[in-house]
Amino acid sequence: MRSEVRAVALRTGISVPCFIQGQLDQTDDGGVPLLLLHAWSESGGSFDRLIASLPSHVLVAPDLRGQGGADKPETGYSLDDVVEDVVALLEALGITRAHVLGSSSGGYLAQQLALTHAQLVTSLILVGAPLSLRGKPPFANEVDSLSDPISENWVRESLSWYRLLHAVPTSYIEDRVRDGLAMSAAIWKASLRGFYEAVPPTEAGTISVPTLIVWGAHDHLVPRQHQETLRERIHGARLNIYELTGHLVLWECPDRLAADVKSFLKEFTKGA
Repeated sequence: MRSEVRAVALRTGISVPCFIQGQLDQTDDGGVPLLLLHAWSESGGSFDRLIASLPSHVLVAPDLRGQGGADKPETGYSLDDVVEDVVALLEALGITRAHVLGSSSGGYLAQQLALTHAQLVTSLILVGAPLSLRGKPPFANEVDSLSDPISENWVRESLSWYRLLHAVPTSYIEDRVRDGLAMSAAIWKASLRGFYEAVPPTEAGTISVPTLIVWGAHDHLVPRQHQETLRERIHGARLNIYELTGHLVLWECPDRLAADVKSFLKEFTKGA
């Protein structure tokens, strides 16, 4: 196995850093890679602890437009624009199909990808993913008031929007603070607006790929009824509930999530 981070130039006009684990050659026996889509204001580095528990899987974890080390143009932050970046990334890497795991709003992006480019998606794993982001979230006005330079204290305080019930390593939290500081005020605003102005994917059409939904029972941002509705709208989807866990399942329970990912993906391996 090999691990690397490479800059990938996309036909959409931007370049993104992308962590790649393993060989991207796809086979008929379940060798389809797992694409990891991070949450708003984070980076592909938010998956580091999950990746450490999936050493034998072929993984692709990019930084999305405007975030982490990706290019930061002034425009192109609608949900469809970012989906096209993901499609362009898969094309650039020669990936014709992928399992797709999205954390939080990355799961919203994953839903849109499965809706508009179903031929590219073998399965979905939605981790704390919203059913709908239509309308401004409770912290949108605070984001709208941001100006440059972004305050480190503000980024640290913004993490309190997400209740944590498990201990999370300090080094991991510091990485997420750096993610927030890597974004300008304009990109904080535009990237959030791209989500809440979009038509929710499951209202725009039908998603029919095999889907695992993972949700923390103490998620105060994404209610359980929305997860039940998401399960109903995606035919055959299953819902795993993590007790004593908040919205950020990826932060709180990477080892447990890795075990569920392994079990789910094993179903697509020939002979499983």
